[in-house]
Amino acid sequence: MPIVAVFAGGTSAERDVSLGSGRASAVALARSFPTRLFELSTNAIPPGIDPARHVVFSTLHGTFGEDGGMQRLLDAAGIHYAGCDAESSALTMNKTRTKEAAEARGVQVVPGLGFDGREKPTTDTIFAQLGESLVLKPNNEGSSVGLSLVSTRAELEDQLRGISSGSWLVEKRIIGRELSVGVLGGKAMGVVEIRPKSGVYDFTSKYTKGLTEYFAPAPLESPMTSAVQSAAEIAFAACGCRDYARIDFMLSTTNQLYLLEINTLPGMKETSLLPMSARCAGMDFTALVRNLVSPAIERFHSAMAAAPVRL
Repeated sequence: MPIVAVFAGGTSAERDVSLGSGRASAVALARSFPTRLFELSTNAIPPGIDPARHVVFSTLHGTFGEDGGMQRLLDAAGIHYAGCDAESSALTMNKTRTKEAAEARGVQVVPGLGFDGREKPTTDTIFAQLGESLVLKPNNEGSSVGLSLVSTRAELEDQLRGISSGSWLVEKRIIGRELSVGVLGGKAMGVVEIRPKSGVYDFTSKYTKGLTEYFAPAPLESPMTSAVQSAAEIAFAACGCRDYARIDFMLSTTNQLYLLEINTLPGMKETSLLPMSARCAGMDFTALVRNLVSPAIERFHSAMAAAPVRL
């Protein structure tokens, strides 16, 4: 049995969130496997990781950890790891590319406009395409880092003036219910409804106790629950995801379902959304993390069995 190396921390804006995910996951994984927690502070594989002894379970949220950077290093080193591969990680970290891939498979997405911070569209262009009620956010960050709401021309112009670099996305704001569903092995689990008391599920609402209510399972009619689960499975496959992910949607007041994004390394505390989704399917946190890492352990065993014997 390989040692499960849990990666946490990293260098992104989500470092603190990752540390919490990693510590909780390591405790739970240790109930089933030999486990060691590694707290990373550089964009590199930590010393001591051996492809013949370790399987990696990464909780590195955000830039480098979730965008394919760490996955490419692990692939190059011949190290097996849980979760999406480098290609699908890079794709899903880019919200615009994610929506393009899912939309091509028939999943409805939030209308939006991607742009480079050095070549910003005019307010007239944005309003003409998307209307005046908007959401502006980085195209490749998680945890709602940098998200802001815009409802007037002056607000949009002020936000755009503050942008000078990076990849950005402005979307039509959909008023309705925010939903999240975990996908494990290509199959959707329970649907969770998120109700931030402020009306906006931003970084503060996500990580400040008491500012958001969660309903697991979401109080939806059975056909809508099935529609959300089906859309999640299609989006997962369309983006080439592997093992597991969390898929987020908006359900408008007119019952139109829109894909928001795919999170390939979502929050992994016991109170996080993916574990909530799993509990709806009768799976506790210990069972969930065991199931998340098991495919990587199977890949490790297959590779070891196929490796030539050295005399």
